[in-house]
Amino acid sequence: MAQNITVLGAGKSGLAAAELARQQGNQVFVSESRTEQQYAEVKSHLDQLGIDSEFGGHTNRALQASTLILSPGIPPTHPIRVEARNRNIEVIGELEYASRFISNKIIAITGTNGKTTTTALTGHILNNAGISAVTCGNIGTPLSSLISTLSPDTVVVAEVSSYQLDSIADFHPFVSIILNITPDHIGYHGRFQDYVKCKWKIFSRQGGSDIVVLNADDEHTASAASAVRCTTAFFSTQREVEGAFVRGDEVVFRSSSNKEEVLMPTHRLGLPGLHNTYNSMASALASRAFEVSNEAIRESLESFSGVEHRLERVRIFNNITYINDSKATNVNAAWFALASFDRPIVWIAGGRADDNDYSLLDELVATNVKAIVCIGEQADVVFNHWCTTRRCVKAHTLTEAVQAATELAEQNDIVLLSPACKSFDMFGNYEERGRMFKQAVQDLK
Repeated sequence: MAQNITVLGAGKSGLAAAELARQQGNQVFVSESRTEQQYAEVKSHLDQLGIDSEFGGHTNRALQASTLILSPGIPPTHPIRVEARNRNIEVIGELEYASRFISNKIIAITGTNGKTTTTALTGHILNNAGISAVTCGNIGTPLSSLISTLSPDTVVVAEVSSYQLDSIADFHPFVSIILNITPDHIGYHGRFQDYVKCKWKIFSRQGGSDIVVLNADDEHTASAASAVRCTTAFFSTQREVEGAFVRGDEVVFRSSSNKEEVLMPTHRLGLPGLHNTYNSMASALASRAFEVSNEAIRESLESFSGVEHRLERVRIFNNITYINDSKATNVNAAWFALASFDRPIVWIAGGRADDNDYSLLDELVATNVKAIVCIGEQADVVFNHWCTTRRCVKAHTLTEAVQAATELAEQNDIVLLSPACKSFDMFGNYEERGRMFKQAVQDLK
């Protein structure tokens, strides 16, 4: 039966949800706060599909619907969202809506940091093992865009943000993973406790033979086990757990019957850094749920080279290595990046902050960083925090920052863009920031 559906937000996921809803025979209306001039191509595309839309604000027509589909990032306090609830209009997100049209097994991956890498790595393992898998969600492709092309036996590996989890109702993964939970997006959620609860929603519909994979070394992640109603597997680098753990230099699997299998040495993992050891173990456990052999997991973990904008090696120029970690949009992500190298780092940091506590990085900066190039809205804050202990300079643009970092670096050093901040002060998103960095590095002569 056809419904009236409003999609709030005309970004990538909103547009995908609108197209899916139209394909299902519904009357669809798209409401976007940004102007028609900013979204001229989207407006033209919607017109071609016969989808009505409005730009430059939300009118009362947005509430003339039985279902309101939210784009990620629209907070619970948004007036249209509040009024929709008051009128008993169903309020869900694009991920929830799309999941209603498939019966495929889903691996859902969340966490403050590491989601994209773990999603890509899990898809890599499954496909290499001969299991059809697609990656989607926050990694770049909305699930709604895949509905018409998915075969029933394809595994859906979805990166899921707290924004998306905030608006689920019946979303039901076969395997869910929580990598870690540290303060982030507090402006949206209001309190850290609410952010934690949102992450825990990933397993709210799981039970029976489903599997929840949790980081045993992260307090707010490990404690989620108390609310899980199905099989739980842990991963850890600090203790021996049921699931996967590091003993000495080896990754070890342990079953519920205490049977142990050595998977591989940690130094054979294709991705460097402690955080990627965690990501690799989480991906391995998810893959084991699909009966992928240890040999296939090992080969995939060795061959995986990473994802764009996450500790991505851009270039070696004059024996200086340039690393793009633009996806490090918070302090915790930058911590992992700064801990990943055993050579001196010239660090490019700054952007738009979300209650950043830079003192958490003091120890790593003292041991691993030789100079800091400060950019964006936080340039003065970053500069003032470390200028008495490290050489600090400010740059007005990212191109200037790359040039300044190159002048500060010596042979065998690392120039690392790992901003610890959001990108929205200077760029549309972290991808644009990363691409700009890579272009500036390639332009060096």
